[in-house]
Amino acid sequence: MKLAALREEVLEANLEVVRRGLVLYTFGNASGIDRREGLVVIKPSGVSYEGMKISDLVIVDLEGRVVEGDLKPSSDLPTHLVLYRAFSEIGAIVHTHSRAATSWAQAQREIPCLGTTHADYFPGSVPVTETLSPEEIASDYELNTGHVIVRRFAKLDPLHTPAVLVAGHAPFCWAKSAAEAAHIAVVLEEIAAMALNALSINPDAAPLARPLHDKHFFRKHGAKAYYGQAKPSGEK
Repeated sequence: MKLAALREEVLEANLEVVRRGLVLYTFGNASGIDRREGLVVIKPSGVSYEGMKISDLVIVDLEGRVVEGDLKPSSDLPTHLVLYRAFSEIGAIVHTHSRAATSWAQAQREIPCLGTTHADYFPGSVPVTETLSPEEIASDYELNTGHVIVRRFAKLDPLHTPAVLVAGHAPFCWAKSAAEAAHIAVVLEEIAAMALNALSINPDAAPLARPLHDKHFFRKHGAKAYYGQAKPSGEK
């Protein structure tokens, strides 16, 4: 993807999470990476979404140096860069403080899969990280937020599990494209709210049975997926 197109997609992802009610004021950010050029496009720090333009987005290299843009990049940039370096197949990241998903993060609880909507997108619970140590918070907080996410994914496939709850903080979502990452953020908020509602109705609600969970997940993911329309020959 050319850099100009990536900037348009990143702007649209930032605006999409606002339209969907996942972001208040400046609580969140989206970014995308051009792997060929080694450049990241990200929302500027503390800038309102209202009236935000493509020219407001900041382009940085993988060391965090500003390549283009007059504004400071998001303060969460170090977290994004750690994830891009660790998860080589992802192309975009969306971070929000959406109410339901952030409630689970603040409770430091994974979101259990209680139904098929969740199973369509995640092969298991939505994971939560360990808490950062006082030393990690005091030194390079945003950088160490990325590292705590990577540690949690030591045995997880980030493309199969496209989101995490940072304990005490909020969710980060990712995908191959910015549009997909924004979609995951919207879905995550919905399943987080559903889980809260289900457990308020029945505190003893059990996780979805594994055969049904796998059926829903693998009909959308993997070599035998069959959900949706067939892609034209040659399209990936």
